[in-house]
Amino acid sequence: MKYRALGRSGVKVSELCLGTMTWGSQNSEAEAHEQMDYAVDQGINFFDTAEMYPTTPGAAETQGLTETYIGNWLKATGRRDRIVLGTKIVGVGFERIRDGAKISPKTLQLAVEGSLRRLQTDAIDLYQLHWPNRGTYAFRRHWTFDPSGQDRDEVRADLEDIFEAMTGLVQAGKVRHFGLSNDSAWGLAQYLRLSEIHGGPRVVTIQNEYSLMARLFSLDLAEMCHHEEVALLPYSPLAAGLLTGKYSGGALPAGSRRTINVALGGRYSDTSAAVADLYAAAARKHGLDPAQMALAFTLGCKQVASTIIGATSMAQLKNNIGASDVVLSDELLAEIAAITRANPMPY
Repeated sequence: MKYRALGRSGVKVSELCLGTMTWGSQNSEAEAHEQMDYAVDQGINFFDTAEMYPTTPGAAETQGLTETYIGNWLKATGRRDRIVLGTKIVGVGFERIRDGAKISPKTLQLAVEGSLRRLQTDAIDLYQLHWPNRGTYAFRRHWTFDPSGQDRDEVRADLEDIFEAMTGLVQAGKVRHFGLSNDSAWGLAQYLRLSEIHGGPRVVTIQNEYSLMARLFSLDLAEMCHHEEVALLPYSPLAAGLLTGKYSGGALPAGSRRTINVALGGRYSDTSAAVADLYAAAARKHGLDPAQMALAFTLGCKQVASTIIGATSMAQLKNNIGASDVVLSDELLAEIAAITRANPMPY
């Protein structure tokens, strides 16, 4: 396992991060513990979770179980000092938590205390805002995203309040590092500006969707992250399973995410499935597993610190971790580029 810098934090993380959003719904606590045991034995030292997990599917009665499973594992194994632990406060409008209240100093305090309790730890290594209050083009909303309705003064005041509260959490020792998720280049720039002005915590990561099928990061955000040394943590690097090839030909494997969410959160269509099959065919032509090729592609992005992998079975987890040994040839990269140019935005 290779390790990379987590932005300017001084922390080194494994280039693969163990994602956890199926724990508590598709995976039992015993299965979650088995995944953590195996991942750590393979050199993974970075776990990512969120107060809203699990989400496959999500329900009021399961919300928070993922963090609880991790906390129980940390207590049972005594491995807290070996793990870089990241979690997130839910974004505005998520009705099951705090009635959908926006991120604010009050909700940040409540959310951090809840996560600390469930995770059974004194501090969170990386605390992230799951999505911004002002709205986001993530989650396939880029087709309709329109920032023209945002009130400039209101948004700036909101960012300043959040930054001040995050500064307090860091100073209190409850949070070590600050990260964003599903945010834009402008949002990232504002938090970096506030850090320069006030000397508070500097954003070290941004967790946005990035894969062969979702390349919005590659433009303005990539340039921002390069120059400002902010690390990308790609989520959905397998496009919710599309890039594994398991849905080829309209297949619907038992227990797969499409049996729970047929459209894969807006990712699945006849068009996107056909494009995913092109990438899978390119991988097989070069003797590679499609999922490992897709993960290796994200690791080739210079701004990536750690790619978030998730699995509902040990076989999937082992296969995903195997991507750390995969090297994509120049010939294959050229074929990938040709597919991307012909199909730049499949969903």
